[in-house]
Amino acid sequence: MSTPLEGAPAPDGAAARRRPEQLLLAFTGELMLAGGAGPVPAAVLISVLGELGAGEAATRAALTRMAGRGLLAPVRVGRTVAYGLTPQSERVLGEARDRVFDDDPFAPRGTGWTLVSFSVPETRRDVRHRVRAQLVWAGFGLLRDGLWIAPGEVDVAQALGGVRDEDPDEGVELLAFRAHEVPGFSAASSVRTAWRLEEMRQRHEQFQERWAGREPDVAHALRDVTALVADWLDLLRAVPRLPAEHLAVDWPGARSVGTFRRLHAALAGPARAELARRLS
Repeated sequence: MSTPLEGAPAPDGAAARRRPEQLLLAFTGELMLAGGAGPVPAAVLISVLGELGAGEAATRAALTRMAGRGLLAPVRVGRTVAYGLTPQSERVLGEARDRVFDDDPFAPRGTGWTLVSFSVPETRRDVRHRVRAQLVWAGFGLLRDGLWIAPGEVDVAQALGGVRDEDPDEGVELLAFRAHEVPGFSAASSVRTAWRLEEMRQRHEQFQERWAGREPDVAHALRDVTALVADWLDLLRAVPRLPAEHLAVDWPGARSVGTFRRLHAALAGPARAELARRLS
């Protein structure tokens, strides 16, 4: 497992703690999927991540891991190696961007609740880890042993990706259903059980401390938009879509959305232009 970075200063001067994979996913989603850049030389990726505190060895190792998982496609250009997107990474990054640029990425879609239960044999711990990770990204919280819950009408088939296609002989079982509250039985306690609301508030506050007071630094747009999107994806992964009625009136979600949109709007164009210059 990768170790969080203790690298270059974050925009607020605090030490950044971003894994190379986080930064690479942010870079590929922002500059390659959305920005249309073709395969990017490893040297350019190493340089950008280096500005954010990632060492060359750590970045190369992350590139190798992501290529091994089918998320990047290495392409040899003369004596150098570049990395492009794969059909799998285009799908994953496209789904992530749907939430990154959602009008309200912290509000549930639809009404009621979606529940998922799954069973995976001990011999398939890789599948169990993948299911849990995908459920968390889709906004599910663990209600009790084996039962996960998410507000609204979550597309479970999309959320669980290829897990549904696992060979049934392998013993992977999935069950999903929708539910509505019974009058007189509030879901408030379930929300407190499945999600640690104070920790989520702290994650919002950390994001704002790092970015809210920052003016766009167009001269370092490529570095900063990579860090900004990486931090935003990390926040979205940590804070699911929750009904407003179960949150405090001063919940910081709207402030975080405003901060991200303001900086992204200012940095995205200059970052693409900077990458084009580096690739020319």
